[in-house]
Amino acid sequence: MERERRRLGVHAAASSCEMEEFTHNETLSRNAAAENAPPLLPCFGVHPQLPAVMTGNGGSYADREITDGLETLQKLAEAGRIAALGEFGFDLYDAAFRETEKTQDILFAAHLETAINYNLPVILHVRRAMRKIFAAAKKLSKCKAVVFHSWPGTLEEARSLLRHGINAYFSFGNTIMLNHKQAIQCCSLLPTERLLTETDAPFQPRRGEKYSTWADLPLILKTAANLRGESGNKIDESELETQIEINFRQAFNTEYFTQRSQRNKDHEGTKRSATNHTNQHEPREI
Repeated sequence: MERERRRLGVHAAASSCEMEEFTHNETLSRNAAAENAPPLLPCFGVHPQLPAVMTGNGGSYADREITDGLETLQKLAEAGRIAALGEFGFDLYDAAFRETEKTQDILFAAHLETAINYNLPVILHVRRAMRKIFAAAKKLSKCKAVVFHSWPGTLEEARSLLRHGINAYFSFGNTIMLNHKQAIQCCSLLPTERLLTETDAPFQPRRGEKYSTWADLPLILKTAANLRGESGNKIDESELETQIEINFRQAFNTEYFTQRSQRNKDHEGTKRSATNHTNQHEPREI
């Protein structure tokens, strides 16, 4: 998978909600930076579906688990190990998710506080909860950047968020190839300076496919360029690709994070060389 990403030249932000997955992504990120490959930026957040999923599996999302997740987030941000917080947000899609709304409120507020304190961008997951996003508009306007994963809103909602002073970016995946009229309209008419593309792998497959992959991105890009042309906002596919890369670098401050991450790695390497004879918890190599 990583080989395919590099072959396609994809700049990526990889979200995690568990430390094992985060460590894997962090290793890929550092390897990419060391080998001058397109950046892969590690992100961490407590997903808003997690409380309901854990409860549905026979467990309960206790206060201790909330605290543990947020403590991990805080430590990663403080150490400069994450490029962004996310994905987090609100999911009120069905009754099971709505039952955990208060827990989602706590998680959302804590993530925003950390993002503002450490001047980090955020990646938001929002389903049937746009009212809660507008209620938090004042705080969101203080975030470095707000990336809406698989943008779920209307064109007017997107424009309104920008008018609220939020440095918002709207990401689109295979939904624009699945006749999702709202996503198609937004991708066609929002400013190109606010667009991003995504795979949401493996959860947003093209019609007839089981999973979404890096290989979907060229098709998503081509579709986006065609849609904009049909709406009177004609743009060459290669020009759109260049603009989306610029958007990505601006939203995630790629160069700054890569340099900071390398400094952290060098510092950790110095510490390990001095304590390796007693340290039994080295990060696993992927």
